[in-house]
This record gives sequence, C-alpha cells and structure tokens, in this order.
Amino acid sequence: MRFHIALQTWTIREQLNEDYFGSFTKVAEIGYEAAEVGMPPEGVSSADMKKHFDRIGLHALSCHANLEQLTNSLEELIDFVKGLGSRYIVLSYYRFGSREEVMEIARQLNQIGQSCLDHGIRFLYHNHDWEFLRFDGEYALDLLLEATDPKLVGVELDVYWVKKAGVDPVAYLRKLDRRCPLLHVKDMEPGEEQWFAEVGEGILPMEEIIAAASEVGTEWLIVEQDSCRRSPFDCIATSYDNLQKMGVLQP
Repeated sequence: MRFHIALQTWTIREQLNEDYFGSFTKVAEIGYEAAEVGMPPEGVSSADMKKHFDRIGLHALSCHANLEQLTNSLEELIDFVKGLGSRYIVLSYYRFGSREEVMEIARQLNQIGQSCLDHGIRFLYHNHDWEFLRFDGEYALDLLLEATDPKLVGVELDVYWVKKAGVDPVAYLRKLDRRCPLLHVKDMEPGEEQWFAEVGEGILPMEEIIAAASEVGTEWLIVEQDSCRRSPFDCIATSYDNLQKMGVLQP
C-alpha cells in the first residue's frame, strides 16, 4: 500500500502569484514528487516549467482545466500538457442543473476523453459536493459515470467533498475500481463549519481511504487544502509528514 504523492497547487495559489518558480522549489524541498498544475502565468511556457521542474526534481503530474478551456482550447491544452510530460488532464469544476444537462455534458466529456486518449493522455473528472445532488433519485456523479466510457473518462475523486455531501468516501471510492488513478486526499476539521484540515489532522478515516485506494488501483495521492489557517507551506508539510508516518509513500 505505497503511493506516489503530489500537491494540487490551488493550495499555494497566492504564493505562486508572488513567486511562481520559487514556490515550486519549496514544494519539492518538502518532499513532494509531483504537482498538479493549472495554466501558468502569461510569459511562462511549458518548456520553462519543465526545465525548472527537472532542475528541482519535481514532476508535473496533471493539469486542471475548466470546461471552456477543454472545449475551446483543447489542442493548445494538450500541447501544453505534453510539453510538461504530464499524463493527465482533469476537468476541475462543473455544476449540473438537471439530469438532461448531465447527459449532454457526458457526451462532450466522451469526445474530450477520446481526443486526449489519441494523444496518450488520460482525461479525468474532479468532483465537489454538488455532484451528489440527486436527479430522479440518482446522484449526478453516478449518472455521469454511467453515461461515460471508463476508457475515456476517469475520476479524480476528492474525499473531502464526498464527505461534505454526506456520503461515505470509503464506500464511494470502492465503486471506482480501476477508474480512479488520482485521488485528492483532503481532510476536514470537526464541527459544524467542516473546514479544511491538514491530512491526518481531521475527522476523515484516512487510513481506510488509503486502503480502499490501494484496492481500486489508485496510483497517486494528491494533497490539497483549499484554505489554510496558517502558512500553506506549513500545512502541506504537515500533510506530507503525516502521510509519511502512515507508511504510504513510495520508497
């Protein structure tokens, strides 16, 4: 039960705005193997990023994008990801308003997934809590997964948002056999606010989640903390250290 560990860079978004390359250096120094990135600031190319990542020993695992980028700029996005040496493109955010909309988006995602696959890239869907709204008694996320081809559309499950929706993240993850190569490990503080916590410092059953991830073929655990009560670099260091203590890091 060993995994590669990456960081979703939304956690350090403000630091990236202040010092883009220096922030990635700090991520590597903590011990992270890879980063899940978004499109870089103007004037920074995939070649620039790859050169810096190679120098600091960091890998660009995946790239988040919104549906507009995926539909209007997919070729450019694929070229960017290939330039980084990344393997995944992830739809980061979408809200469904109806069952019919789920079906229409599923059709689009199959097409996007096929284009990605044609270039050797795997396409994934990243959830929040609103995918667990029900349409005709079924979760929107279940409908989406039923309507998409597993070879074309995988899942990057975020366990915090599953829990926030009132669903058991361990049980839901077990439904995603061979379809969830990347897993967002994100913890939750106790209490009504359900605020974000460092991995291993909250109420989510992380060891059970990680055991389930091993069962379903997950390869990477991606740390993310949407908002931090202290320095984000301190938070991601705590999350990394706690994962290390759990004995789940690849040697």
